[in-house]
Amino acid sequence: MDECIFAYRCIVETIEGLREGLTQFSGPSRTAVIYSIKPDDPIHIYDPQNLLTGHEPKFKELYIDTDEWRKKTAISYDKKKFSNLIPEKNLELAGLISYGGRSSSVVYQMWFTEHHPNMCSIGPSERWLEQAAWRFSHDIANEEDLYTGISGSFLKEYATHAIRDYLIDEMNVLIGWDTQIRIYPILEAVLKISRTPEEGAWPKGELIFVEKQSLPMMKFIARFPKAEQPILENVKHIRKLLQSVENSDRKLVSDEKTIIGIIKGDKPAFSITADFKGRHGFLKLNDNKVCSFLDGGFKSTTRKANLVQVEEALLESSMDPTAASTLFKIVTSIVHSAARQRHGCAIVIDLNEKPIFISGHSLVPPLDLENYEYLGLTKSLSKVDGALHLGADLKLHGFACLLDGHSIPGEDRSRGARYNSALRFTAQRDNIIVIVVSSDDPVSIMINGAALNTSCQWKSSLLCNQPLLLEKWVTLSKTSY
Repeated sequence: MDECIFAYRCIVETIEGLREGLTQFSGPSRTAVIYSIKPDDPIHIYDPQNLLTGHEPKFKELYIDTDEWRKKTAISYDKKKFSNLIPEKNLELAGLISYGGRSSSVVYQMWFTEHHPNMCSIGPSERWLEQAAWRFSHDIANEEDLYTGISGSFLKEYATHAIRDYLIDEMNVLIGWDTQIRIYPILEAVLKISRTPEEGAWPKGELIFVEKQSLPMMKFIARFPKAEQPILENVKHIRKLLQSVENSDRKLVSDEKTIIGIIKGDKPAFSITADFKGRHGFLKLNDNKVCSFLDGGFKSTTRKANLVQVEEALLESSMDPTAASTLFKIVTSIVHSAARQRHGCAIVIDLNEKPIFISGHSLVPPLDLENYEYLGLTKSLSKVDGALHLGADLKLHGFACLLDGHSIPGEDRSRGARYNSALRFTAQRDNIIVIVVSSDDPVSIMINGAALNTSCQWKSSLLCNQPLLLEKWVTLSKTSY
């Protein structure tokens, strides 16, 4: 097989597995790569879903206007001796996560994916891209005769490994290379506990994992004798013990093998925390969220609604920018409260100079939502059937409001009455935004009779459906977009 065709096959299979894996972890995700295999090869790009569109000037500056990227190579080209990858860090491009490297089999490669706005951390995704670079270098070094074609499948199922690799890297920085704490047993236990109900209730409370060296310095309010310490593998027992720290600042403490005891208050200088919130939870490294977990799997999301379109609409309206920013914070607080308590609600944001009339419970005078007490009351009123009516004056004008309207194209019968009523309502009224929060988490935003889809739908690129010379791609992009 021709070397170019073989490299193309490796790229396509790797990038597809990478895309599928990241989509499962972070929601709909695109992937792309820029690479040059041999020292004198021109640099190529493969961007099958237009992820990199808009960054042409930066790529031209980095890779076409100069040869500095090629001169940085500090490893001799010899693909039969592949054993190491010299990393190339994130290029810090807006909306993108990137990571690549240089090896003896591929002189330069840089992999890209989405930087979703609601990610706990980009660390696991960076480790995912790093693994893609390793796999590509390894496949090119093996050549066609030894090519297994498993890189894509491997990357598709890489979520737990990516989290483990990120935690190991951070631990090495924070406490050194001699740490003995094992990550895989921790991750396995967290997922098992998360899907183990006790008397019909899902787990709540914090379970922290610490280094054994930290134990003598910790102040336990209860500690188990060494011979009686519950084993972490006994998931049902650990789930029962977790009840002792529910709804409190107490925490179960483990050394990743057994439960040592219970502490209250501050954690040690280094810890990994599983913060169980019911059906979902968060994995943290020293109080910094790494990822969330739900239904027996890890996700990158913070589980907070993405309201970027609402913020943009408010800032583009005739409202004073300061008032628009305040209104966005109020709306965000109400949405997150509804999502956290897992009840549905609808919010009408009325940007008209004089609020329109909506049938429901009117309030005289309207409640000032900059008042914390009134904002708390509004969150409680959001549980009542019907919609909240918020004005551009930062006040609540009504609740339990009925959103009516004539049938319109584009309704989705699978989404229920609240969703479709909001579509109809906005189709017949100007300067109105409606946010619908479902009890099972999805958040929909309606303007002018259309739902703004927060998960992008992408078409395959006609420009870059196969690897192209980067210089050609930059030139074609100027005329195609």
